[in-house]
Amino acid sequence: MPSHPRHRAPTTSIDDAAPPGERAGHGERGVGGVGGSEKSRTVEPADPAELAVDLRGVHKSFGKAHVLNGVDLQIPRGVIAGFLGPNGSGKSTTIRILLGLLRADSGTATVLGRQAWGDAVEAHRHLAYVPGDVNLWPGLTGGECIDLLCRMRGGTRQGAVAELTERFQLDPRKKSRAYSKGNRQKVALIAALASDAQLLVLDEPTSGLDPLMEREFQEVVRRRRADGVSVLLSSHILSEVEQLCDTVAIIREGTVVEQGRLEEMRHLTRVTIDVITAHDPALLDNAIGLHHLQVHEMAEGFHITGQVEPTALQDLLPGLHTLHVRQLNVAPASLEELFMRHYRAEPGAP
Repeated sequence: MPSHPRHRAPTTSIDDAAPPGERAGHGERGVGGVGGSEKSRTVEPADPAELAVDLRGVHKSFGKAHVLNGVDLQIPRGVIAGFLGPNGSGKSTTIRILLGLLRADSGTATVLGRQAWGDAVEAHRHLAYVPGDVNLWPGLTGGECIDLLCRMRGGTRQGAVAELTERFQLDPRKKSRAYSKGNRQKVALIAALASDAQLLVLDEPTSGLDPLMEREFQEVVRRRRADGVSVLLSSHILSEVEQLCDTVAIIREGTVVEQGRLEEMRHLTRVTIDVITAHDPALLDNAIGLHHLQVHEMAEGFHITGQVEPTALQDLLPGLHTLHVRQLNVAPASLEELFMRHYRAEPGAP
């Protein structure tokens, strides 16, 4: 039976208890693998026609720098897919290859059933792209920029431009040179979201937007998904990805190390428990599947935090019941925890 370190700190009330996040070393097991394996998992329909994005074995080098090392990325049609990775991970290069702006050294890249490089013009008739830093024509008004972008891309849904302009609270009469970063971002978002594109490629789309506009953006994207539109969302805002996305792909050092539905990823990692009991939880010291146990003694009882293997949670509950539970919170791993398991310190580092 494994033993668990316990930390006891007498306090005077429940309000003074240590925060439930007080634990260490929670990332020693790789997400979606055994023993820290970083082999990616993919969720791909049997029929390739059901894929909005299909990258297989994509490599890309710039001189001696090998940026992409066999990227595999499959996004089914009609879903919102999050694409995560810090600067330098290969995220932007992957997006540029998808858009046909760069040609892969090897491998295949298909967008909506079309070759990303060879059929780039035709592919762009069916997709819309929003970068994280938008530059506009300074002498044109916001409304003129939107009209120009819509005409350049193709079809626009009837009435969508007016609806989105009002929703995002954009004054289309101002010259774009007078726009803030957030307003420039709104122009690009309105033009993309008003389109009849089958695929939206959004790279840090809410950069510069205030929280109210971020909520409006999320609502509009959900509506587009309900219409059958596929979305590739690249964002550093993990909470945004967690709220919006059906699937998530994490790229690290030019390789997709994790890919799948968010609920599946959570199932493969530990859940967090936060419990207040009346009795001393000594019997939990040797509980199988319980990790990083922390116990804080209080006047009203004991405050317990820890992490539990999903398969062991059911076996742990009867033991907790005997302790006279006063409060119990069980939370799945957040997207931030899943992400940081791949981006914590390298082996050998502190």
